[in-house]
Amino acid sequence: MIQKFRKGNPVETCAVSEKIFLSDGEIPFISALGEGGFEIKLADKDIVYGLGEQVRGINKRGWKYTSCNSDNCNHQEDTHSLYGTHNFFIISGSRLFGVFLDYAGSITFDVGYTRRDTMIITAEDYDMDIYIITGDSEKDIVKQFRKLIGKSYIPPLWAFGYGQSRWGYKNAEDIRSVAEEYRKREIPIDSIYLDIDYMERFKDFTVDENAFPDFSDFCSEMKSQGIHLVPIIDAGVKIEEGYDVYEEGVKNNFFCKDKDGNDFVGAVWPGRVHFPDFLKAETREWFGNKYSFLIEQGIDGFWNDMNEPAIFYTEDRLEAVIERVNELSRGNMGIYDYFEFTGLVAGISNNTGDYDKFFHNIDGKMISHKKVHNLYGYNMTRAAGEAFEKLSPDRRILMFSRSSCIGAHRYGGIWQGDNKSWWSHLLMNLQMMPSLNMAGFLYTGADLGGFGSNTTEDLMLRWLQLAAFTPLMRNHSALGTREQELYRFSNCDACKKMVEIRYALIPYIYSEYMKAALNDEMMFKPLAFDFREDSSAAEVQDQLLLGDEIMLAPVYTQNASGRYVYLPEEMTLVRMRSADDFETEVLPKGHHYVRAELNELIFFIRKGKAIPMAAPAKNTAEIDYSTLSLIGYEGAEYLLYSDDGISKDYGKAENYRVMKSKYSCSVGLCT
Repeated sequence: MIQKFRKGNPVETCAVSEKIFLSDGEIPFISALGEGGFEIKLADKDIVYGLGEQVRGINKRGWKYTSCNSDNCNHQEDTHSLYGTHNFFIISGSRLFGVFLDYAGSITFDVGYTRRDTMIITAEDYDMDIYIITGDSEKDIVKQFRKLIGKSYIPPLWAFGYGQSRWGYKNAEDIRSVAEEYRKREIPIDSIYLDIDYMERFKDFTVDENAFPDFSDFCSEMKSQGIHLVPIIDAGVKIEEGYDVYEEGVKNNFFCKDKDGNDFVGAVWPGRVHFPDFLKAETREWFGNKYSFLIEQGIDGFWNDMNEPAIFYTEDRLEAVIERVNELSRGNMGIYDYFEFTGLVAGISNNTGDYDKFFHNIDGKMISHKKVHNLYGYNMTRAAGEAFEKLSPDRRILMFSRSSCIGAHRYGGIWQGDNKSWWSHLLMNLQMMPSLNMAGFLYTGADLGGFGSNTTEDLMLRWLQLAAFTPLMRNHSALGTREQELYRFSNCDACKKMVEIRYALIPYIYSEYMKAALNDEMMFKPLAFDFREDSSAAEVQDQLLLGDEIMLAPVYTQNASGRYVYLPEEMTLVRMRSADDFETEVLPKGHHYVRAELNELIFFIRKGKAIPMAAPAKNTAEIDYSTLSLIGYEGAEYLLYSDDGISKDYGKAENYRVMKSKYSCSVGLCT
């Protein structure tokens, strides 16, 4: 059951797509605080699931989280905000209920941080809709919520293939070289990403003709090799006379305004920019139609970036900081002057004080950006998604974004932000998957190997072993870091085999994705969602269920040749060294130490289940669905979803078929 309560006069977020009438009376489970805010009492064993893209574990107890979309690539355990905000959580234990706070501004969830037995919720103001969801199980509550917020985005099949990206591919020859090296080593690949270097002086919807001459021919050349090019689009529009996007935006009042009604000026990649007012329908239509410039040249996938929005500096803040730094540098800087000096410089970029400096036009009323901050990236993605329905009505286009809030899941996926080549971020990748699924984001994954810092060969291999199962499988790294294309590692053959395993698993991964999207369900779940009476399962923070058939327990610590695993029931361990070199072993319920060498991918098949596998293929278009095999238990069946991977006709009965072995088979390979 879903109940809706309203406080104050909330801004329309369009997060909810199903109409729910307002309820009267007190909000169940939630108490109002005298000084403002809400609190929820937590019993000793209560678990708090959700909050989407956040740090720490699957159980969110014990920390303070703030929903305020933030550009923070150095996030660690003490971080409070990341790139997306997803204000949905479930409390499970002494009571079972879900809460969604439909709110566009900054909101903080103190989940037993100040007082272990209390969740305290505070916001900039209390103009919000509050939804309380009760049900028979956590999965039931998630399903009700997902129905409330609308169907999740569905990408093309090729977007489930391996993608190679790096900030620093400067021209067509760089891309050709990457493609050639992957092809030479026969490593499967479906996409290569274009970061900001493909643009003409970092201007959206332009191509540097010197670096990428005859761009449409180049797109065709790559597609002939089975490779899709995926360019980046940034939120800031460069201020430059003669640049059509800038001039059209100024002429038609499509940009956010400052307090005096002038177009607000910030700075990102190109320097001085204006920010499109994506909260206006007219702006979304205009900006969304601009994607046609690249679509017409053969592009069928995009990633939106810098749309928190990230702001390197505003001119008034930069001027004030420089003035104060000059004052400090003239004297003898003691410890506190030095702290002020370093804090001033560090505080220029992405300063939340700048959110007060610009405004949106919402139904003719000027609203401070601070009040609607978390809607910005969502509505940039929405602009693209709405345009794609017109520009490409019959064919799917890949779209994923860095910034998001609930609602954006209907128009695109997300990657989990600019992470680091840290083992802790590998674990964070795993732990974010179920909470993002709860919020409707199914097409997601992290930059495997890590974006910032310098990766290592063992970290890359272990990350590949997790990313082999995530819908988005992209290797992405930052300018100035160690080059981490798979062919650069001494153990390239092991990396290749991990990617081949991924392609063998795509029929299962795509099938589970589509069933989750079409049925408003989760693809990745905590163990306790299926094993509700098992107290040990409830404590597991580093294993996940994938669909109804698989349990994942990847190795995420350096120099480890195995790990401890908890099995809530009998399961079959699958140990894979390549797509056709694997062994299986039945393990009983309980705690086990499982060996997993660096070149071995391990996962578990649940009792009585089986999964389909294909022969390795060089790209998704080459996967042969007519020769799938089943791995699993004797007599097991699997409901396979498959379609052409391009069109939007998802509901056809012929997209489903039951796979079963032609003869009885023991645990292992069945045909």
